[in-house]
Amino acid sequence: MIIKGRVWLFGDNIDTDLIIPGKYLVITDPKELAKHLFENMIESFYTKIKPGDIIVAGKNFGCGSSREHAPLAIKAAGISAVIAKSFARIFFRNAINIGLPVIISNARDIVKENEIILIDLENGYIERENGERLMIEKYPKFLLEILKDGGLLQTLKRKFGSDKIGKNI
Repeated sequence: MIIKGRVWLFGDNIDTDLIIPGKYLVITDPKELAKHLFENMIESFYTKIKPGDIIVAGKNFGCGSSREHAPLAIKAAGISAVIAKSFARIFFRNAINIGLPVIISNARDIVKENEIILIDLENGYIERENGERLMIEKYPKFLLEILKDGGLLQTLKRKFGSDKIGKNI
């Protein structure tokens, strides 16, 4: 699974309220949520990002409340992956469950804003424009499967049949 995109740099402790402010939690359409992504940090962020862009952050990304809206808004905005030194556990798992790749790496100290990077999840590395490779921990096979399918629900439907899974979801 290869991901390639332009880097947006963020700092430490980016909480879920910074990702998607609480006043928007009544919105159920992911595309509408995405329009408010990081709006209290970067004016008109949604209009500046391009499909495939990658967020690279410091420590404790996704801390705060356990709202699934945060990774959902990121994915719906077209962000292809989030790399951080560390993640809040619930954010990490929520991201995987909806098919948003999240990678633990110290890339924040190395890559530059607007740099194009490539992430190879199966072989475990991030490659910079200059060819430098940063090794990352490889995903276990079952998590790669969830990401390739686009999320946990899609994996369950593929494995057990869509007629048995998600009728009430």
